[in-house]
Amino acid sequence: MSGVSGAGACVLRVRGLSIQLGGRPILRDVNLTLAEAETLVVLGSSGCGKSTLLKCLAGLLRPAAGTVAVSGSVAGPISLYLDQEPLLFEHLNVFENAAFALRLRRTAEAEVRREVGQLLELTGLESEVRKSVWQLSGGQKQRLAFVRALLARPRLLLMDEPFASLDAQTRLKMQAIFRSLAEQHQMTTVFVTHDVREALTLGTVFGRLVGGGYRDYGCRAEFIADPETGVREELDLWDGIRWAD
Repeated sequence: MSGVSGAGACVLRVRGLSIQLGGRPILRDVNLTLAEAETLVVLGSSGCGKSTLLKCLAGLLRPAAGTVAVSGSVAGPISLYLDQEPLLFEHLNVFENAAFALRLRRTAEAEVRREVGQLLELTGLESEVRKSVWQLSGGQKQRLAFVRALLARPRLLLMDEPFASLDAQTRLKMQAIFRSLAEQHQMTTVFVTHDVREALTLGTVFGRLVGGGYRDYGCRAEFIADPETGVREELDLWDGIRWAD
């Protein structure tokens, strides 16, 4: 089971999750547990069912079998799904998009400005606050969607390769920001990716999807050591490039 590090109370429990799409089995008997403040990174190649898993966890797809339970209380939504296509409010400017969840909670204006301002500055959007969404680049929209998701403070944050469309430098910056904020705010997250370096950068616990089946790992060392993940091969290649430089 994922979540063995015992970071806190159980937030997510999945038992026997299976799903078919168009009569084709996508996920088979997935079981996992995730504790509070953990980031579960699920590694898998394109088409292995990563997005389908997140949509099931978010309640956007109904499984053929199995259960998904998210526990605990929080001021924001139970779960929040963030993918590569940022869904923003076209009629609101950058600041108000970011502030949307805080407004719903009737947060004091001074606190709204403080929290939104901090995250927009951290993500390099502080100079864009009055712009309309259509005036932003694709990367800026993705960063704004990320800020809004963080400020919503969901019990469970579900992230579907949200940084994949960003340029390499911005992607590294967003990974660092996520890692810092996840630790600071004790966020509980499921993050799916096909990038092994991103997995190692962001994860505190690890899993892998292949052929619709799910495997979890007892620790980071076990995840790295498994030849099926490709992590060791990628790290050796990276070390070779670094020494060549």
